[in-house]
Amino acid sequence: MKYDHLLDNKKRIHFIGIGGSGMCPLAEILMSEGFEIQGSDMNEGETLDKIKGYGIPVFMGHRAENIEGAELIVYSAAVKPENPERKAAEEKGIPCIERSVMLGIVSRRYNRSIAIAGTHGKTSTTGMLTQVLIGAGFDPSAIIGGKLPFINGNSYVGHSDILVCEACEYVDTFLELTPFISVILNVDADHLDYFKNLDNIKKSFNTFAKQTTGALVLNGDDANTLDAVKDVNLVKITYGLSDKNDYYAANISADKGVHESFDLMRRGEKLCTINLMVPGKHNIYNALAAAATAHYLGANAKEIAENLGKFGGVHRRFEILGNPGGITVADDFAHHPTELKATLNAAMKMGFNKVWAVFQPHTFSRTAMLLDDFAEALQIPHEAIISEILPVRETNTYNIYSKDLGAKVPGSKCIDTFEDITEYVTTHAKEGDLILTMGGGNVYMCANMILAKLKEMYSEEK
Repeated sequence: MKYDHLLDNKKRIHFIGIGGSGMCPLAEILMSEGFEIQGSDMNEGETLDKIKGYGIPVFMGHRAENIEGAELIVYSAAVKPENPERKAAEEKGIPCIERSVMLGIVSRRYNRSIAIAGTHGKTSTTGMLTQVLIGAGFDPSAIIGGKLPFINGNSYVGHSDILVCEACEYVDTFLELTPFISVILNVDADHLDYFKNLDNIKKSFNTFAKQTTGALVLNGDDANTLDAVKDVNLVKITYGLSDKNDYYAANISADKGVHESFDLMRRGEKLCTINLMVPGKHNIYNALAAAATAHYLGANAKEIAENLGKFGGVHRRFEILGNPGGITVADDFAHHPTELKATLNAAMKMGFNKVWAVFQPHTFSRTAMLLDDFAEALQIPHEAIISEILPVRETNTYNIYSKDLGAKVPGSKCIDTFEDITEYVTTHAKEGDLILTMGGGNVYMCANMILAKLKEMYSEEK
């Protein structure tokens, strides 16, 4: 690719926003290859602590002098052109590339790069596959969109020719990749502020698939996925719940929806029984994708079953935070109606007396364009609380508000602030209930506030 030469004869690379979840893994991998890494960031945090622990110099705050001595600049998508470090680099003629471009460059340094794409489930599936491959002795490198407890982080530097990474479709960033294996989990209407319609999303996935050099692993039950790749001339490996697929789940059972269990089948032959620790039909699909990919790479059935059975989830994917007073508090990244439905349907089967969903809508465009779908999803739990919409990168040109969503969800409550939400749910939730915060933004802060309040309440009763 046209940027791959940028690493030639370079020694020192400066990362603007090095503490970002997508930046830290790239810095780790490049450091392991012998590059001198430095960076800057605005905020302290766990990821930044990890970076500093490697002895990587980190400047707090963005200033022109921070880039002194750098030969290449990598910046995160959140860093604007007017950033002083970007401006200084351009004035000095130092090449500057966005994180997704560097991910593409790094991925091509591995003979067997595996890109996990799809509208939903990328982080969980990437975590599952990483855990299976490490457990099976493949020693891959990995770049994951969330913290995987198994590796105590969102990255892993191995010593093989395998790299597992997420491939995000937003603004076509995944088109920077040319994977050996592309896994497409699903294709759904999302990021419509950019794509405008589902047809355009399919076209991007088609281009992504055609950039793959080895094989496609596909959700054979997802019509949009199959439509997107119908003209792609590559090895295609399908998975799903139907026996029309190469790999499929049979004899599915569940313990109150908590522990999904199924037989992994391949073209009519039983390979193994997989007992998952993570709930929901969506995680059966994720596990099938990971299993099919691992098996194609050479992992055996025993290794697949054993390591998928140990997978306990990733950060912010139905993450159980605590159970003070018998009230379970959990947090989930779901921010699209399909994700909400999958997670809430799983939660409703888990035997709680009442499921409280605290949802933070993520972007005005997504809320406006998928309003009826969000309303349908939020009618699944016993109680739905809706916070104000998180703008992220947008202004409210859509004239959309939380109350517009709440009006379509009978019995729901629109409560703007995390403080007021915390007060309401901790006052009304009872022993045996689940409080589940959901959203792609900072609603996890609300989960932490709820947990702290409940701990305080129930410690006072003792």
